[in-house]
Amino acid sequence: MLQTLFKTKITPALVIYESILKSNIERAASSITKDRGIKLRPHFKTSKILEVATLQKEYGAVGFTCATVEELQALCGRGFLDLFFANQPIGYSKIKKIIEIATQCDLKIALDSMEAAIPVSEAAIQAGIKIPYLIEIDTGLGRAGVVPSEAFQLAKNIKELPGLILNGIFGHEGHLYLTRDIEERKKKGREIGEMTVNAAEKIRKMGIECDTVSVGSTPGLISAPFVKGVTEARPGTYVFNDENQNYLGVSKPDSCAVQVVSRVISRPKSKVAIIDAGLKAMSSDRSLQNKGYGSIQGRNDKINFYTAFEEHGVLTGDGVEPLEVGDLVGIIPNHACGTVNMWSKALVVRNNRITAEWSITARH
Repeated sequence: MLQTLFKTKITPALVIYESILKSNIERAASSITKDRGIKLRPHFKTSKILEVATLQKEYGAVGFTCATVEELQALCGRGFLDLFFANQPIGYSKIKKIIEIATQCDLKIALDSMEAAIPVSEAAIQAGIKIPYLIEIDTGLGRAGVVPSEAFQLAKNIKELPGLILNGIFGHEGHLYLTRDIEERKKKGREIGEMTVNAAEKIRKMGIECDTVSVGSTPGLISAPFVKGVTEARPGTYVFNDENQNYLGVSKPDSCAVQVVSRVISRPKSKVAIIDAGLKAMSSDRSLQNKGYGSIQGRNDKINFYTAFEEHGVLTGDGVEPLEVGDLVGIIPNHACGTVNMWSKALVVRNNRITAEWSITARH
């Protein structure tokens, strides 16, 4: 099929299979929103595509999670008004943009310290607004966030700042990527959900409202959101899936909606093929299997993609032998989010035809 689709197309190219995309979106919406009544607030950083966001909203997403100011601006500018900035708004210029966006849409921000909270509160007061915020807790990833047991004290301190109002509490269970066993991952996901709910309950016992209890990751999507007391889920990668999700058993190759299509440009020796997709096409996101830069669709066990240069990829292994110069291969990326960010556009395949070209906004 690739030979027919790309007969007149330049490679490498980022390709989205629309039917798989819709199936992924519908599956998550059904299990999270319809069946369990949990609010779904997908992470926009995965797709950075407004057409994808529109589909997610049509299937029940209440709003979107963003990682950058540019993502907020892209969504707010196109009428997506219920947004959560799941990052710390640090620095004069970033705070200024946050305030501007908060006057145009329903924006909530993340906070994990008084140092972050005070400047935002001061800017909000000057603008004559109050900004809702969620306290970020570290559920084990070791990134941003306060220790869960300290969240109530931070809530108590920020309560004295007139420019801010507490909306809830959230965490990101990204460390579940390190647990391959599905049952063990479910167990850890439930523990993380309980940890987040307990932190919120402690805040409520002080008489402070804490409406939103939000968890977020694709590997944790089958466990953490279903803990009693969790109100919201913020998955990202589920919309496309990728090779790392396949490895974890979260998805299968036929549920991966995004690929990089590349052409063989050289066969310098036996069991070696050079393709026109390298680091700038695939990104350097690591493989959970330590298997290079992505897997070759339909030939993952016979072709290795261990080496990449800026514009060249090196395929090795027994599965390379049938390939000839000019042949096309579809590559499932290790991590969809980082790979999509490498591109400015994606070609959309519908009914075995390339029918559209979607812009990837807010790249950085």
